[in-house]
Amino acid sequence: MTAPAVPRTGNTPFLRLLRDDRSGMAVVEFALCLPFFVAFTMGGVELTNFTTTKMRMSQIALQVADNASRIGTGSVVSSKQISEAQINDLLTGAGLQADALDLYGRGRVILYSLEPVANPNTTDRYTIRWKRCRGAKTTYAGSYTQGQTNLTGFVYTPPVGTTQTIKAPNGGAVMVVQLSYTYRPLITQAFALKSEILEFGAMTVRDPRDMTGPSGGVGIYNTEGVTVSTC
Repeated sequence: MTAPAVPRTGNTPFLRLLRDDRSGMAVVEFALCLPFFVAFTMGGVELTNFTTTKMRMSQIALQVADNASRIGTGSVVSSKQISEAQINDLLTGAGLQADALDLYGRGRVILYSLEPVANPNTTDRYTIRWKRCRGAKTTYAGSYTQGQTNLTGFVYTPPVGTTQTIKAPNGGAVMVVQLSYTYRPLITQAFALKSEILEFGAMTVRDPRDMTGPSGGVGIYNTEGVTVSTC
């Protein structure tokens, strides 16, 4: 009886076939490329989400400023009166627009009324007549405080670009909004451009407005007795 053949070590036909086999090369190449592909894909998804979130925050800041410039009750022949309830409503609307982004849980919206110190404003100086805030991010205080006066305007330096100075017209006001939001990543913060989003908006008040308000106040009525969104 002949003993079964034992494969010889060394350069046997079996080893040569194994060495020359290319059938698994695609799998090996895919395995090598997969980590890079996944990283690029996740980075693209995170960057898209960050850009979308930043755009929505910018739109919210502009919306709050625009709505604040339009609020008020009164006839076409009298100056409009604004109230704390109206301010609360427009801030609530901003939170509803943000929806799942949790604007007030992760950020803060600050609304200012920039007004001339006098009418006519011969000295070209301005004051922050009132300031209202909402949001849990109390570490963000904004650029100015309520009652701050003798300003050359509302000076704002964007993250990218040149410094801007906002000024109010004689007998009018500019509604200025600063928004700060802590970005919530989909995957990891490492793929996002930054963790903090800062946005700015400003709109001139559209109609004649009662800047005096009730006696001893800052130009805002509160006949409804609502809670003031103080800072």
